[in-house]
Amino acid sequence: MKANLPSLLRYEDFSISFGSGRREKFAVNHLDLEIGVGERVALVGESGSGKTLTALAPLRLEPEGAKVSGRILWSGGQSSKAPMDLLSLSNQDIRQIRGREIAMVFQEPMTALNPLFTVGNQIVEAVQVYEPLISKAASVAAAIELLRKTGIPEPEKRFHSYPHQLSGGQRQRAMIAMALACKPRLLIADEPTTALDVSLRLQILDLLKELQEESRDHGGMAILLITHDLNLVKHFAQRVAVLNQGNLMELGATRQVFERPENPYTKALVNSEPVRDLAPVMPLAPVLLKTENLSVSYPGTESAGWFKKPPRHQVLRKVGFELKQGQTIGVIGESGSGKTTLGMAVLGLLGDTAAQIIGEVDVLGQDWQKLKPAERRAMRSSLQVIFQDPFGSLSPRMNVMQIISEGLDVHFPGLSVAERESRVLDILREVGIDRSALTRYPHEFSGGQRQRIAIARALILKPQILVLDEPTSALDVSIQKQVLALLTELQKKYNLAYLMISHDLAVIRAMSHEVMVLKAGKVVEFGDTETLIKHPRQTYTKELFAAAELA
Repeated sequence: MKANLPSLLRYEDFSISFGSGRREKFAVNHLDLEIGVGERVALVGESGSGKTLTALAPLRLEPEGAKVSGRILWSGGQSSKAPMDLLSLSNQDIRQIRGREIAMVFQEPMTALNPLFTVGNQIVEAVQVYEPLISKAASVAAAIELLRKTGIPEPEKRFHSYPHQLSGGQRQRAMIAMALACKPRLLIADEPTTALDVSLRLQILDLLKELQEESRDHGGMAILLITHDLNLVKHFAQRVAVLNQGNLMELGATRQVFERPENPYTKALVNSEPVRDLAPVMPLAPVLLKTENLSVSYPGTESAGWFKKPPRHQVLRKVGFELKQGQTIGVIGESGSGKTTLGMAVLGLLGDTAAQIIGEVDVLGQDWQKLKPAERRAMRSSLQVIFQDPFGSLSPRMNVMQIISEGLDVHFPGLSVAERESRVLDILREVGIDRSALTRYPHEFSGGQRQRIAIARALILKPQILVLDEPTSALDVSIQKQVLALLTELQKKYNLAYLMISHDLAVIRAMSHEVMVLKAGKVVEFGDTETLIKHPRQTYTKELFAAAELA
């Protein structure tokens, strides 16, 4: 299916491969795809499908060692000029295209932005590339206007901020402002919302739509969105292309692809939403984890005047809940709502920080705050955690056997080598990992396999409570569904209690018996999952759920 608009960018028989001879592997395989002037196209697929390599190629930013073939034709939206093949341009010529005509918003703004320069100066640099004769004062004014246009509050003040002083959403907006400084004809957005909450995701996509409308005065900007978030694609794109292992599986109008997918892979991708299959909580199930009036604060940073301490920054405010055996409580809220701080407080991992903790945290009937370090260490086998990023939470210097058995060495030092290996093999079997993985290292596994290894590491100690901190947000939708099904199965088998922290309403809905909604450290609503999602009472909850449904 071709674009109904004049051609802007066209991939013709485009391939990227690595290696040579028998070892040559195609990351993108004979791709044909066209993007029209002013069009919004989404390129979707799982990790390793070739999405990002396809997006980097027009700017000639493919990795070293990549072999590129075919053509990428760029017309710039001008039908009177013959299209140029971007793959045949010299480095000097392609630099004239980068930023000026084709700009890119990268996935992780904290990595893409220079930490040594203010956000404003980095935007000024982009403005001066587009208009080299512009004065310094005019370029600063243009940068501030771009910050204002992208919705950053107090743009004059934020102009002087460094990237680490901005929130995730503000950093992403600053990246968009920098990309738009040269008024490009094509904006490539590579997973621009992955690290953001659902409400911020919608804001960023709505902002891109709005800026695209404004660009119609100078010809109209096209957008190529790279993502694995299918809900965002429904909300944003006019056409969608589905990639799998470098092959184009399906291409068509967004509504058609989602409502009447033709390719089996596309059908599986579209139907990959997590399924709710929870066992009911027993009426007399014991309470395993309880908090009462739990408050957490940190030292303030803003000056309060001479000889006065700055007011403390309150992160949690009198949070209370009871988690029973076999139950899952989902915790949802925007960034800064206190979700992760709640998880760390429950795990007792705030003690070595500057945090001040008030209130009670009872674990298996014991007051967590009053336990001695040795007593708390002994209880840690009953309370385990699975983190968001399995690659970051697994030591790259340890193999799977060492990673999973590490907890046994601490809590069960008397086990023989044979007993340790037997337990590790048993738990690997539970999570669906083959015994051949024992001597391999984390980088040799996919994201889903790494998360299964992280689950095995937690379960080998036979805990009663698991804190799940965004356990599937770094995974593709189909892998996410598998991991959630595994967690559900393990909960039924071992009667585990889960405290699940997430910003994904679909995950919370599938996994939780009850939901706690946090805003600015306060519990604004708490209740049965289905009842609360269908009939939220608070305005904040309604807006949060509405954003999640739209996204």
